[in-house]
Amino acid sequence: MAPAEPVTLHQRIRADLEGKILSGEWKPGHRIPFEHELMVQYGCARMTVNKVIGGLVAAGLIERRRRAGSFVIQPRIQSAVLEIPDLSSEIAARGEAYGYRLLSRRLRVAAGTDLAESGMIAGEGVVELRCLHLADGRPFAVEDRLIALAVVPEAASVDFSQTAPGSWLLGHVPWTAAEHRISALAAGAREARDLDIAKGAPCLCLERRTFRAEQTITYARQLFRGDAYNLVARFSPKG
Repeated sequence: MAPAEPVTLHQRIRADLEGKILSGEWKPGHRIPFEHELMVQYGCARMTVNKVIGGLVAAGLIERRRRAGSFVIQPRIQSAVLEIPDLSSEIAARGEAYGYRLLSRRLRVAAGTDLAESGMIAGEGVVELRCLHLADGRPFAVEDRLIALAVVPEAASVDFSQTAPGSWLLGHVPWTAAEHRISALAAGAREARDLDIAKGAPCLCLERRTFRAEQTITYARQLFRGDAYNLVARFSPKG
């Protein structure tokens, strides 16, 4: 596993401000410190602070009001037809012991050409993860995930060898929209090895992208053993 790269000053300021907003310490309507106040507090240039504020505006967390400053806003939450599941909770609900293994992790720059990176900012950092979820010690699903550091800078320093990325994101990062793509496919050689099944065995593939405003927070591709998972969605007609 590659060591975590040092967090930049921009990422630290962004994480500090975002943390106060997401934790509820700064409630909707709260005016965040002026740019010159943040410059003094962090000992940085105006350009750094301006980039942080611009990122929070793009993420739909604050709004700028001319001559008044920047204020926390109430996020607009949409619901997905399918809930975003926490696999550890799902497996526990089946009466099985959840297990997790990080297979690989690296920090890289988004190229902007990969479909998995759609909605991510080309040239910005991403955390790329591959991990295995287990039920009673048996492979349950293999997951490939990208997390956009432009939206979630603190992800660069999270120890995902101890915490599954999906569980961490659900507990720390609110989202405003999600999209799902479900397909059936045959396991390739690498996937068959990770899931301990025969090459060509049937699998359920769930691709999920979550957003905050127009920015992609994370993209995940989860491949489930066909003999181990049923996808059930319950919903009601709009009134």
